[in-house]
Amino acid sequence: MEQHTSIDIDAPAARVWAVVRDVERWPEWTASVRSVTLLDEAMRVGARARIDQPRIPTTVWTVTGLTEGHDFTWEASGPGTLTTGRHGVEATGPGTCLATLSITQSGWLGSLVGRGYRSLTERYLAMEAAGLKARAESGD
Repeated sequence: MEQHTSIDIDAPAARVWAVVRDVERWPEWTASVRSVTLLDEAMRVGARARIDQPRIPTTVWTVTGLTEGHDFTWEASGPGTLTTGRHGVEATGPGTCLATLSITQSGWLGSLVGRGYRSLTERYLAMEAAGLKARAESGD
Protein backbone atom coordinates (compact mmCIF):
# COMPACT_ATOMS: atom_id res chain seq x y z
CA MET A 1 0.00 0.00 0.00
CA GLU A 2 1.51 3.33 -1.10
CA GLN A 3 0.50 6.87 -0.27
CA HIS A 4 2.20 9.90 -1.75
CA THR A 5 1.92 13.61 -2.31
CA SER A 6 3.70 16.08 -4.56
CA ILE A 7 4.01 19.83 -4.26
CA ASP A 8 5.37 22.57 -6.51
CA ILE A 9 7.90 24.76 -4.74
CA ASP A 10 9.13 28.18 -5.85
CA ALA A 11 12.72 27.59 -4.80
CA PRO A 12 15.73 25.99 -6.48
CA ALA A 13 15.94 22.22 -6.17
CA ALA A 14 19.27 22.55 -4.34
CA ARG A 15 17.60 24.70 -1.65
CA VAL A 16 14.71 22.25 -1.22
CA TRP A 17 17.13 19.31 -1.12
CA ALA A 18 19.14 21.02 1.63
CA VAL A 19 15.96 21.38 3.73
CA VAL A 20 14.84 17.77 3.13
CA ARG A 21 18.28 16.32 3.78
CA ASP A 22 18.68 18.11 7.14
CA VAL A 23 16.40 15.61 8.88
CA GLU A 24 17.21 16.72 12.44
CA ARG A 25 15.64 20.12 11.69
CA TRP A 26 12.33 18.72 10.39
CA PRO A 27 10.51 19.50 13.66
CA GLU A 28 11.14 23.20 12.93
CA TRP A 29 8.91 23.10 9.86
CA THR A 30 6.39 20.29 10.35
CA ALA A 31 4.20 19.47 13.34
CA SER A 32 4.06 15.85 12.12
CA VAL A 33 7.52 15.25 13.62
CA ARG A 34 8.47 15.87 17.26
CA SER A 35 12.13 14.92 16.94
CA VAL A 36 14.65 13.30 14.61
CA THR A 37 17.97 12.09 15.97
CA LEU A 38 20.65 10.80 13.63
CA LEU A 39 22.19 7.74 15.28
CA ASP A 40 25.14 7.76 12.91
CA GLU A 41 27.56 10.52 11.90
CA ALA A 42 26.04 11.58 8.61
CA MET A 43 23.08 11.11 6.31
CA ARG A 44 24.27 8.30 4.01
CA VAL A 45 23.20 4.82 2.96
CA GLY A 46 23.18 2.71 6.11
CA ALA A 47 22.68 5.67 8.46
CA ARG A 48 19.95 5.35 11.06
CA ALA A 49 17.62 7.98 12.50
CA ARG A 50 15.23 7.76 15.44
CA ILE A 51 11.97 9.58 14.69
CA ASP A 52 9.33 10.53 17.24
CA GLN A 53 5.96 11.51 15.77
CA PRO A 54 2.60 12.22 17.38
CA ARG A 55 0.31 9.15 17.44
CA ILE A 56 3.02 6.87 15.98
CA PRO A 57 5.47 4.77 18.02
CA THR A 58 9.04 6.10 18.02
CA THR A 59 10.78 4.30 15.18
CA VAL A 60 14.33 3.81 13.92
CA TRP A 61 14.66 4.31 10.16
CA THR A 62 17.64 3.14 8.06
CA VAL A 63 18.65 4.96 4.88
CA THR A 64 18.59 2.43 2.04
CA GLY A 65 19.14 4.74 -0.91
CA LEU A 66 20.46 8.24 -1.42
CA THR A 67 21.05 10.15 -4.63
CA GLU A 68 22.69 13.37 -3.50
CA GLY A 69 20.72 16.43 -4.58
CA HIS A 70 17.73 14.37 -5.65
CA ASP A 71 16.22 11.81 -3.25
CA PHE A 72 16.61 9.48 -0.33
CA THR A 73 14.77 6.40 0.80
CA TRP A 74 14.66 4.92 4.27
CA GLU A 75 12.97 1.94 5.84
CA ALA A 76 11.63 0.90 9.21
CA SER A 77 10.46 -2.57 10.08
CA GLY A 78 8.18 -4.10 12.66
CA PRO A 79 6.55 -7.46 13.11
CA GLY A 80 5.22 -8.45 9.67
CA THR A 81 5.61 -4.99 8.20
CA LEU A 82 8.15 -2.92 6.31
CA THR A 83 7.57 0.82 5.95
CA THR A 84 9.46 2.64 3.21
CA GLY A 85 9.63 6.43 3.04
CA ARG A 86 10.91 8.32 0.02
CA HIS A 87 11.67 12.03 -0.27
CA GLY A 88 12.44 13.32 -3.74
CA VAL A 89 13.19 16.70 -5.30
CA GLU A 90 13.14 17.35 -9.05
CA ALA A 91 13.92 20.66 -10.78
CA THR A 92 11.06 21.82 -13.00
CA GLY A 93 12.55 25.11 -14.19
CA PRO A 94 14.96 27.82 -13.15
CA GLY A 95 14.27 28.34 -9.45
CA THR A 96 11.36 25.90 -9.21
CA CYS A 97 10.99 22.24 -8.36
CA LEU A 98 8.61 19.45 -7.47
CA ALA A 99 8.94 17.62 -4.15
CA THR A 100 7.41 14.17 -3.82
CA LEU A 101 6.95 12.40 -0.49
CA SER A 102 5.73 8.82 -0.18
CA ILE A 103 5.13 6.07 2.35
CA THR A 104 4.74 2.43 1.35
CA GLN A 105 3.62 -0.33 3.71
CA SER A 106 4.54 -3.89 2.75
CA GLY A 107 4.92 -7.27 4.42
CA TRP A 108 2.26 -9.71 5.47
CA LEU A 109 0.75 -7.16 7.91
CA GLY A 110 1.67 -4.12 5.83
CA SER A 111 -1.71 -3.66 4.16
CA LEU A 112 -3.49 -3.81 7.53
CA VAL A 113 -1.09 -1.30 9.06
CA GLY A 114 -1.39 0.90 5.97
CA ARG A 115 -5.18 0.90 6.13
CA GLY A 116 -5.13 1.56 9.88
CA TYR A 117 -2.84 4.56 9.48
CA ARG A 118 -4.18 5.73 6.09
CA SER A 119 -5.89 8.92 7.31
CA LEU A 120 -3.04 9.89 9.63
CA THR A 121 -0.43 9.18 6.94
CA GLU A 122 -2.35 11.31 4.46
CA ARG A 123 -2.49 14.20 6.95
CA TYR A 124 1.19 13.89 7.83
CA LEU A 125 2.30 13.79 4.18
CA ALA A 126 0.25 16.93 3.49
CA MET A 127 1.69 18.68 6.59
CA GLU A 128 5.23 17.75 5.61
CA ALA A 129 4.79 18.90 2.01
CA ALA A 130 3.28 22.24 3.09
CA GLY A 131 5.97 22.75 5.73
CA LEU A 132 8.74 21.91 3.27
CA LYS A 133 7.32 24.39 0.76
CA ALA A 134 7.04 27.15 3.38
CA ARG A 135 10.58 26.56 4.73
CA ALA A 136 12.22 26.34 1.30
CA GLU A 137 10.41 29.39 -0.07
CA SER A 138 11.18 31.48 3.04
CA GLY A 139 14.91 30.95 2.70
CA ASP A 140 15.33 30.14 6.43
